[in-house]
Amino acid sequence: MSAVLESETIAPEWLLERIDGRTTELADAVADLIRSGELSPGDRLPTVRALAKATHLSVGAIVTAWGRLQEQGFVQTRRRGGTVVLPPLDSVPERGIPDWRGVDLAQNAPDLALQPSLSDALLSSLDAETLNVFGRELMTERLRNAVAPGWPFEPEAWATAGGGTEALLLAVEAAAPPGSRVAVDEPLGPGVLDTLRDLGLDAVGVGADRDGPRPDALDEALTAGAVAFVFQPGAPFAVDHAVSARRTRELADVLRRHPAVWVVEDDSIGPLEPEQPPSLGCELPQRVVRIRSYCKAYGIDVRTSVLGGSRELIEKAMKVRSHGVGSNSRILQNALAHLIGSADAEHAVTAAHERYAARRTTLLEALIDRGIEAFAGPHSLVVWVTVSDETAALVALARQGISVGAGSRSFVRSTARQLLRLSATQLPDDAELIGQLADVVAAAVAESSREFFD
Repeated sequence: MSAVLESETIAPEWLLERIDGRTTELADAVADLIRSGELSPGDRLPTVRALAKATHLSVGAIVTAWGRLQEQGFVQTRRRGGTVVLPPLDSVPERGIPDWRGVDLAQNAPDLALQPSLSDALLSSLDAETLNVFGRELMTERLRNAVAPGWPFEPEAWATAGGGTEALLLAVEAAAPPGSRVAVDEPLGPGVLDTLRDLGLDAVGVGADRDGPRPDALDEALTAGAVAFVFQPGAPFAVDHAVSARRTRELADVLRRHPAVWVVEDDSIGPLEPEQPPSLGCELPQRVVRIRSYCKAYGIDVRTSVLGGSRELIEKAMKVRSHGVGSNSRILQNALAHLIGSADAEHAVTAAHERYAARRTTLLEALIDRGIEAFAGPHSLVVWVTVSDETAALVALARQGISVGAGSRSFVRSTARQLLRLSATQLPDDAELIGQLADVVAAAVAESSREFFD
């Protein structure tokens, strides 16, 4: 292509000739060129400064356009490689795994390639009238207006915190004094049990069946003195269950028999849920605080989670935070509000959910095909594998450079079966590579079941 220089960067003049006179915005015009094939996979778009210098467009407008194109999956901005046109989403896998030693299957970290660009959202947050005004807002009006229509119940109060882990920490610390017992919906995500122990709390596990936490198990935990219940309505780490609306009502009936117990709902993957998870707040609004985290969907640097529910518990939680003088950045709050209302971000999150679900299903089926006992809840981001010896299986996989999670760290007490936890989020979109992983896991499971005597 004559427009491509030796560095394969598209000349600003070439691009301007093809978009000149169009009534569409820059991002839409460039997207049309990519769809038509005039811009090919691997082509580098002009740098922001070069294009701004060659036209009347501002740097901010170009950054916004390139951000929109990235959100829509047309381009990818690389730290030193510029903004590069990508192949069509469905034409090739996003990435391969040449070496499993570089993949963390333990921590459930999101795939960065599937998250929307933050540039447009951050720029949109800089025109707020309250920006840098002295004072403290627990939640900006923009964010409240963005979040409220999708909240599952009418909250008495709102607040924000950093990531979902910080919000969970604050809410549980407010609900349960040190030394008290807390009922927890098992299995828990990585690190939650450690956090509860750091707070000086005694966790009591609430077992589940196919419909969610069992009412009899919750009643037993509350009768034993638990003062709060940490509930995961979306079941993102479930072994084999999804929480039904009927089960939520049954849990509410149990909680009515224990009127002093607080409920902390942990919606830890937020927009990545395929549908709105049920909420105990619909039954007990004055006793429930729901936490919604957005970092797994939008990126760790959003660093804003939302708390909505009981005024009393939220006020206690905010007093715990930096002795009551802490608050979240207005810039980050308003950037999150933009993302929640962005059609491009919604498209990216929907695609991420579909990719994660496909990866989970592919791994689950590959393991079962190899005779391995494996499980995953309908909305889970992880796959669970039954082993005869957890430690031996972990060591066997570590020798192959594969890092997975220990199931015992997600349950309060030892369960009847020992499990490994494998995150689906970091898997490749390649059934053959996932099959190779399943082969290694199957070998580790077999090795861990053997006994040796010398």
